[in-house]
Amino acid sequence: MEPLQDVLWRCKNALLLPCKVDKFRHYLMSNKFHSIVEVAQMLSLSQKTVRRHIASGKLKSVKVGGVYRIPVDALEEFINLSSQQPEHFDLDGKVKNNNQKKVSAGYRGTNGSDEVSWIDIEDVWAEPTKSELTFVDLFSGAGGITKGFEMAGLKGICGLDWFPEAGKTYRRNFSHPFIEGDIKCNDKKRAFYETVRSELNGRRLNIVAGGFPCQGFSMAGNRIIDDPRNSLYKELLDIVKALQPEFVVCENVVGLRSMLGGKVEQMILNDFEQAGYSINVTVLRAADYSVPQKRDRVIFIGNRIGKANLHPKPLLQPSQYVTTGEAIADLMDKPDDPAFNHVATKHRPDMAQRMIALEAGKSLYKGYSDAWKKCAWDEPSCTIKENHGGVNVHPMLPRVLTAREMARLQSFPDDFIFEGPKNKQLVQLGNAVPPLLAKAIGLAIRKSYNDL
Repeated sequence: MEPLQDVLWRCKNALLLPCKVDKFRHYLMSNKFHSIVEVAQMLSLSQKTVRRHIASGKLKSVKVGGVYRIPVDALEEFINLSSQQPEHFDLDGKVKNNNQKKVSAGYRGTNGSDEVSWIDIEDVWAEPTKSELTFVDLFSGAGGITKGFEMAGLKGICGLDWFPEAGKTYRRNFSHPFIEGDIKCNDKKRAFYETVRSELNGRRLNIVAGGFPCQGFSMAGNRIIDDPRNSLYKELLDIVKALQPEFVVCENVVGLRSMLGGKVEQMILNDFEQAGYSINVTVLRAADYSVPQKRDRVIFIGNRIGKANLHPKPLLQPSQYVTTGEAIADLMDKPDDPAFNHVATKHRPDMAQRMIALEAGKSLYKGYSDAWKKCAWDEPSCTIKENHGGVNVHPMLPRVLTAREMARLQSFPDDFIFEGPKNKQLVQLGNAVPPLLAKAIGLAIRKSYNDL
């Protein structure tokens, strides 16, 4: 899809004919943008406060015909930045005091008062033993969590996702079954249950893991439980109730913690508590576990068997992080190799020149936070995403990253091959949980079991 900035430039040169203005509005409404009203509802702020953040430049937006729209990535960036500031706002946009406790150096968490038990996994990181502990992966995509859990020695039972290309990737890289289809369809759910029980063959299911989509929560106001767009989260909860795993692991974007003033997070905690699970939640940074990427994710860990919910203590300090250059330098001169998912995108000369001139950490297009953004060579990469065809710009070369380079920055091993056309590979990679982050979580759960 053509970047919004290019659409605006072309239409500006067409003298903004009425039909073009209508096209702008259609473009904005049909893509991943929020209105000021929607953002105010999500963040429990007044519209006046949202407009003030737009005016200050803290909240990036695009404006067409006097109407502001906020890209999804820009909103996520704003939420993440805001969560790191010492002030928070009430419903009237006034600053209120923040008396939260500070988190020890090297530990993540947007909420300093998170009740988290940290466990050292360094002693078992290099060569984990094999375990008989079992897991299933819901909303698995290509299998980032599955790969990481298997690297932690856990035993995969089944994956589930609707995305056909991700299913092909999953089947290629894992030996256990995969169910492809809509989790809301009874026949697919029935096939999933039957497959899981057959694979377990009388054994217990130890872990259900999944990164459920959260779009519905952002728009549901005070009726978050009744919003139909939250059905995917409800499906995960229903599967947990049906299969009764001993542990549950949920992964999501950091912005979930601020949705509806924290009501979404609290609803999740309450729902699992009512289902019999004691849950602890905090934010983990992938770079702390040798992933060459500054990717923060909120991680819920819970269990119903009276064990401690342990989150993995960071392995690295920021000065020790694996950098983008260290991860992908050897691929700079590698010729195109489709079988290795390494095919360079060809760009127009003017676009290539802009990429070379682009400052590290900046995006080619106003209004984008992570897409079309240049990675810094001597730091971990910014968040790896695929957004309307825009991926991260290579730090040294006049092109965007290849799928294999993205896979390296996501910590997938080189023998993990992605199926489907290149654009589908990029989507799979942008949606994936970094395997090394998942490995750290898997090892922490094994420590809960004294299984190491």
